[in-house]
Amino acid sequence: MSDAHPSPATAFPADDIAHTGADRAASLAGRPVYWAYDRYSASLPTQHRYPRGKVRLVRELLLAEGTVQPAQLREGTPADWALLGRVHTADYLHAVRTLALSPQAERELGLPFSEGLALRARASVQSTVEGARHALERGVAATFGGGNHHAFPERPSGYCLLNDIAVAIRELQAAGLAERLAIIDLDVHQGNANAEIFRQERRVFTLSAHGARNWPYRKARSDVDIPLPDGTGDAAYLDAVRGPIEALFRDFRPDIVFYQAGVDGLSCDRLGRLALTHDGLRRRDAFVIGLCLARHCPLVVTMGGGYGNPIEDTVEAHANTFRELERQWPG
Repeated sequence: MSDAHPSPATAFPADDIAHTGADRAASLAGRPVYWAYDRYSASLPTQHRYPRGKVRLVRELLLAEGTVQPAQLREGTPADWALLGRVHTADYLHAVRTLALSPQAERELGLPFSEGLALRARASVQSTVEGARHALERGVAATFGGGNHHAFPERPSGYCLLNDIAVAIRELQAAGLAERLAIIDLDVHQGNANAEIFRQERRVFTLSAHGARNWPYRKARSDVDIPLPDGTGDAAYLDAVRGPIEALFRDFRPDIVFYQAGVDGLSCDRLGRLALTHDGLRRRDAFVIGLCLARHCPLVVTMGGGYGNPIEDTVEAHANTFRELERQWPG
């Protein structure tokens, strides 16, 4: 497969994306910067549970209401294969590159595999890597998308082809840019691949709060797992996550946090099985963002999951994460 990028079916408006430069950097000091890569698209069956267009809708909403300015956007481009090799095996990357996933691997992925999907997954990785580097320099970054926490080194899983957070962590480590790195994964599905990848890595702390009876049914072992019963509401959820997250900051003292801000715990989510409200998720986001600010800890936010039907509730919940980021982070 050629590394050349095909013309995307849906591209950003020209004034939506600011290319990096010294003049832009000076004006963005302190403001969150967002990587977007939804110009790379993949075809899905009409009735597929994966929410087509979710990322684009979140980005367009935040721009339309003025929460995010065009100058804060960066365009994500596909990661090169050497970078992906920091986490993924050579055999697996060869299968992705040559569009030769096995039928079993495609079943585990849960999405129709295509060149467009591979490009989108690679762009997700590059976006999170660049966002992490930016966060270390400026304090905060986010991706419109990202958080592919079910992708293992040798195989895909659960809608995740390539693991953007794991690659970003390995890249920061290789460059000597961070000693202690933490993943706070509040997606309703356990971050099983990240837990497994970093299982014996003392410099990487994995925390996952997730549905105890939800997929993946065979859980990995994170440094801290917070299993939540079906139907957990706002008060019980916040009580369950606050103490362990505060302890992470107190005892591990991370140099950077990757926050997987999934909103699939929302009560209307088709795959969530929890009973969280928009306000509960907003308070959760405010808590994590506020701790990072109080500790002067660089923060990378990835969107993670959200599978509402209709999609508008999920889009609003994701948008609330970024509204809270803009509200709290000093510009």
